[in-house]
Amino acid sequence: MRKRGQNSWTFTVDVGTDAQGKKEREFKTLKVTDPTLLRAPKRLQEYLETELTKFKLEALAGQHKKHGKMLFSKFLEEYWEVNFVNIDLEEKTQASYLFHRKKRIEPYFGHMYMDQIETTHILKFMQLLRHPNARADGTGPLKSATLVYNYRVLKSIFSKAMEWKIIKENPMTGIKKPKEDDVKQMEVYDEKEIKLLFEALDYESLQLRTAITLAITTGIRRGEMAALEWTKIDFERGHLYITQSIPKMKDGQPILKPPKNGKPRRIVLSETELAELRLLKAERDAELTDLPDQWGDGKYSFVFCHPDGMPYDPQWFTKKWIDFHRRHQLKAIRFHDLRHTSISWMIYKQVHSEVIAKRAGHSNIKMLEIYGHIFESVEQAAASVFNDIKKG
Repeated sequence: MRKRGQNSWTFTVDVGTDAQGKKEREFKTLKVTDPTLLRAPKRLQEYLETELTKFKLEALAGQHKKHGKMLFSKFLEEYWEVNFVNIDLEEKTQASYLFHRKKRIEPYFGHMYMDQIETTHILKFMQLLRHPNARADGTGPLKSATLVYNYRVLKSIFSKAMEWKIIKENPMTGIKKPKEDDVKQMEVYDEKEIKLLFEALDYESLQLRTAITLAITTGIRRGEMAALEWTKIDFERGHLYITQSIPKMKDGQPILKPPKNGKPRRIVLSETELAELRLLKAERDAELTDLPDQWGDGKYSFVFCHPDGMPYDPQWFTKKWIDFHRRHQLKAIRFHDLRHTSISWMIYKQVHSEVIAKRAGHSNIKMLEIYGHIFESVEQAAASVFNDIKKG
């Protein structure tokens, strides 16, 4: 890609060699007339790279029409460049795509030519995913969410192939999205189970006790808890600020991201929660005096971390929670279900829905509809308050 004029660029694509071994190239000149693009260097660069990739695919497709056809595996390389490399996507999104591409999609379709893939091939692939031992380790069936993910990736791939004129017909046409009929429903603790949980926490380390207490009383997400820093806790006002999240670790290092929905929020803490946090901070400060070398040059102050200050992998919370509820023979629920328990309990206690949504970090109260069964019981209780008036 070379800039040729004030607002124009020339694309050059190598498409192979001719019979004499001479390189064959395709050229295209693109003029950008959108003033908003020209004023935004980053957006302009992304646009140019996308257009270059499109032209490259068109040129290669034309070459393949002369000497053969475009392989699915070759198209995937370009699809990856446009949809993942040049766009700032979540690390988890990229990792998930690469896993399914390498383990399932590419092994099945990689050797096939794009214009030879038919609807029946897609149907057979989806049927293969439904095999009783389709998991990567061969120990059981895939969850319906995995089937849906593969379906969506294939749909995106062939839609892009149509857009770039690599194929004339979309083999995904007429294929229905798999039903998600095995989605695990949320489970929550009732009042008795919450009491048992807090009784069991009395026998645990201060760090684990604080983590589980915060999860069930504030409803913060696992990644948000992993990224929580002491600088985000205002002990005087009793406020906790959620400003970042660690969705996962990459190459042993944390990936810091904004919280879900990209919106920071404030959570008011009770005196009990503040007391636990003060104890944990005192314990942490004592550890720091013995460690001159801190992770990240000491510029971070993670609440839940290794002795050198490096934050725990979000998986740490899940593993510790599973070990905890098993040892104390509590009802087995997911760590994320502690968040559901927190929200459900606030609903049961008739806290205003807007306050709940704000505290939980939901973009609006519509997200609370998944707790409809709890709202129903609360509404029934609300209706019954008029019984006394009627009796009087």
